[in-house]
Amino acid sequence: MFDERRARRQANNAFDDGDGVTRYRMQQKMFSIGDDYWIDNEAGDHVYKVNGKALRLRRTYAIEDPDGHRVASVQSRPMRIKDSMEIEDADGHRLALVKKALIGPVRDRWRIKQEDGADLTVHGNIVDHEYTIERDGYKVAEVSKKWFRLRDTYGLDIGPDTDHATVLAAAIAIDAMAHPGD
Repeated sequence: MFDERRARRQANNAFDDGDGVTRYRMQQKMFSIGDDYWIDNEAGDHVYKVNGKALRLRRTYAIEDPDGHRVASVQSRPMRIKDSMEIEDADGHRLALVKKALIGPVRDRWRIKQEDGADLTVHGNIVDHEYTIERDGYKVAEVSKKWFRLRDTYGLDIGPDTDHATVLAAAIAIDAMAHPGD
């Protein structure tokens, strides 16, 4: 039991040291039709474009590489009691479902149900972009605005052995559900 706790603490500390962690910067475009974002790497290069589709019944976000090829998409699921969004790969196959799991007095809890692999849980302050994404108690990603002073900009650190497209799409889905009018 103590060995497992120690291993989890060491794995989670890798985010503090940056060991094997990939850092992305997500910045919402200020003047655009729809919700368009650029996702940049640490060097400031555009890695993905999030193209928010305007004037649709379902909130839809296409995640594209710099050449315009679709990598994944995020779509709301209308007519549901709980707000949720579905993540699909480029071929339209479902990768995960993101939904709000529980409202607590201090923090929100979200769940990312993956089709292939263990479910992920999201803990923290979603509204202020200060939260972690975990698998079985191990941190796989961390979202934070603490590295940036710019409005509508936040960082996303993703650990090794994690599907970056799914985690990035989940962060986009959580942002869209937590800030529906932005």
